[in-house]
Parts: sequence; structure tokens; C-alpha cells
Amino acid sequence: MALKVALHRLVFTHRTLTIWASSQRHSRHRDLLVNLSESVRDTRTFSGAAVKRNDNKEGTSDYSRLSTKVTSRKRRPLSPLERISGLLPQDALSPEVMQLREQESDKGAEIQGSVPNRTQVEVGDEDIVKKSEHQAHSPPVGAEELDTGSVHHREKQVWAALPGERLLTCGELLVAEYRRKRMEFRKMFQLQTGARLESSWGVILHNDIAGQPAGQFLKTHRGVPIFIRRASLEDYVLCMKRGPAIAYPKDAASMLMMMDVTEGDCVLESGSGSGAMSLFLSKAVGSKGSVLSVEVREDHHRRAVLNYNRWRTSWSLRRGEEWPDNVQFHKADLCTASSLLAGRGFHAVALDLINPHLVLPTVIPHLHPGAVCAVYLANITQVTDLLEGVRCSTLPLLCERVIELPLREWVVAPALQKDGRYCNKKGFHPGFGLSQDGEASEESDKEDLTTEEDPDPPFGSIPYIARPHPEQMSHTAFLVKLRKCVQ
Repeated sequence: MALKVALHRLVFTHRTLTIWASSQRHSRHRDLLVNLSESVRDTRTFSGAAVKRNDNKEGTSDYSRLSTKVTSRKRRPLSPLERISGLLPQDALSPEVMQLREQESDKGAEIQGSVPNRTQVEVGDEDIVKKSEHQAHSPPVGAEELDTGSVHHREKQVWAALPGERLLTCGELLVAEYRRKRMEFRKMFQLQTGARLESSWGVILHNDIAGQPAGQFLKTHRGVPIFIRRASLEDYVLCMKRGPAIAYPKDAASMLMMMDVTEGDCVLESGSGSGAMSLFLSKAVGSKGSVLSVEVREDHHRRAVLNYNRWRTSWSLRRGEEWPDNVQFHKADLCTASSLLAGRGFHAVALDLINPHLVLPTVIPHLHPGAVCAVYLANITQVTDLLEGVRCSTLPLLCERVIELPLREWVVAPALQKDGRYCNKKGFHPGFGLSQDGEASEESDKEDLTTEEDPDPPFGSIPYIARPHPEQMSHTAFLVKLRKCVQ
């Protein structure tokens, strides 16, 4: 019992001492605050500006009599040492730390004092105060709707066009590209009056693009250069709206070589899809040739026609002449549409079907002897089914080739250092890298780092980095070349 009483007294004494010490600290802090308020009683601060009070009359606080100098100077950022030491009690800091803090604060004050004040006004002039506040607190570009006249502060330049060159006009299909290290931005769009090209790197008004030459860098409102150029047929095919999968340009080019399509040929296409192969065939046969494109599905047929007409419209604005209207789209099934082919002969046939061997008995009789039927197939099992169908149907066809076309892109660029400077190609010298004492010599390396970079390095002085592109196109299709032979 006596032990418990003694323990309670000890706890009570400890709490009393703690409360007394805390009250003493608060009392000291209160005295410091009082002294501080008395030392700055002649200065009032608000919104980052200092205002000196005019005490010409007693008991007045009218702000119209205040003579002030408002500055738009921002507060100096604290160094890591100042941040950490500010969290600790002053008596816990060593003299060395206090000396370092004073040096950094003096250095920061010199840097801040070297920046000129952009706004110096009297408080009584309300109009100038409002104007300066509007300039200092205006929202950044992009926080609200962009001003059409403030995105590009440049005058329209008059370009001397080369013979046959045409400036960009509304209605054309363009491609915007931006590449930085592994980040790539690529977008196809149609140039329209009053529209905007939006991306993660900023906005470019279409009105600023119209009237400019193709192949030019234009800066967004954030200052990022975007490369603007006309869309080629390859770009259009890869970026246009699709229904089914398309015949990729690398495969379409090989099919055109297999079929040996030239200007003036008459070609049959079965499986219009999204219209990609139709466009390539239309370009190959020219204005003197013709293409008959047949599609069994209504949605695919409609999509192919829309994509074909859209490209023709853009081409007419680009070149000032019409793209040949040499493709006839039909919605039909070739297995039962022999009347559609009646009286026709074809120099080549391109098939992009799930079961192409089912239409061969209808198509091959209209193919010229010695001509080629190129078949586009997605997987190898379709290839075996096609060849088995050719064997069982006893058609006069000879399978010449079955190929798959891999495409491997490479990245080849100058070698850069971390600071963005070009690396220097170093040649071999006898005894290079060893000093007389047998240790590695670092003087030459230090000289290379300290010397200024040549703005126009000579030929062969910069090493290059070559590696495969991280994003590779995998398998697209198998191509089968069937040639009609006379038995």
C-alpha cells in the first residue's frame, strides 16, 4: 500500500514539472512574439507586397494615404539545408550549420535582388494596380479557351512555290508527327477552317496551317514543334477508319509485283474490306484501267466506298486534278454472281477471302492465260485448304510461291550524352590511356568534357547508335501466287 502511494506521488510530481516547463516555454515564445510585433509595427504586409504606413495624422488607417511600392517579386525558394534546419530548434543547431545557413540566405538574397521589379505602382492609382494584378495573376494558356490570335504570334509568310508545288488548303488530309526518344505522336487529320489540332504537347490552329507549305515544323501554344506534312497513300491506308483488317502496304506491294499490274490493266478484286487494296489497285491501273471490287457484306462494302471517295476528294485538292474514278464496287457473292463476270476478262485477280478456294471455279475461267491470281490469307491452315481445293478441283492453276513478308524497323541516330550533346568519336593512339606511372590518364577525358561543343561537327566525327525498333510489326499474312496455265 505504501509503495502505491509513493508511486502516485512520483507520477503527480513528474506531471507538475512537465506542465510548469511547458508554461515557461510558452511564456518565452509569447515574449518573443511581442518583441517581434513591436519591431515591425511600422510595416504591414499583404499579398506578397510591403506597405509602409504613413503616420502623418494620428489614429488614421485610411489606405488612400498609404504610400507603397507593390512588387511582383516571387518568394525565393528555400534550400534543402534551410528546410531541414527550420524544422529543428535553434539551440540544437551547431555553429557550422548556422554559418552555412547565413551564407545560403545571403546568396539567395543577392540572386533575388538582381531580378528587376516588373511592376512598381502607387496604391492610390487603382487602374494601374488592377492592370498589374491582371498581368501577374492571369491564368496560363490552356486553362481556358485559347485565343485564336494568341497561339502563333507570327505573320503569314509568302512562300515562293516551286513549279508544280501547291500550298496546304482546307479539305486536305495531313499527318502531324512528333518524335522524342521513345515517345512518338502520329495523327492524320483533315484540314478544316476554324478547327484545332490537339495533342498532349499543345494545340495548333488549322487556320495557322492553311496556306503553309507541306513538310514544315509548326509550334504549339506550349512551344513544342510538330511536323506537318501531307498524307501519302500508305499513311491514309494505315490511319483511315476500318471495318475489317486491311491488306498492309508491304503485302499489297508484293501482291502488285506478283500480279505484274500495269497501267491499263483490268483487275478483279474479291473482298473489298475497308478499301485498302482497292486504292492500291486503282493507283496501279491508272486512268486507262479498271478495277472490279466485289464484297459480300453490306457494312464492309459501305466502308470501302467511303474510304475510296474520301481519298479521291483529298487528292483533287492536293494536285488540282481528279483521282481516276476507275473502281466499281459491287455487293455480291462471287460464288453465285457469274452473271456479274459475264463477258469480262481480267489481267489479274486479287482474293482476300476466308475460303478463297470456293470462288476459284467462278473466277479462273475469266482470267487471262498466263496471268496470276494472288491470294491474301491470314493463317497457314487457310493456305493448306486453298492448295487442297486447287488439287481437288483440277483447275489449270500452278502454285508458284507461298511467302510471308517480315518487316523489321531500325532506329539509327547520332549518339548523345545525357546533357544532349553529341558524343565524340575517339580514335586509337599507341599508348593511349596509360601514363608514365602506369595509371589510367584522365586528363584527355576531362578536356573533352570541358571543351565547348562544335556547333557544326565535321563529317565522321560523331558515332551513331543502330538498334532494332522496340515496336516491331509481327505476322500480317501469307501470300500465295497462283498462275493460270494452259493444259
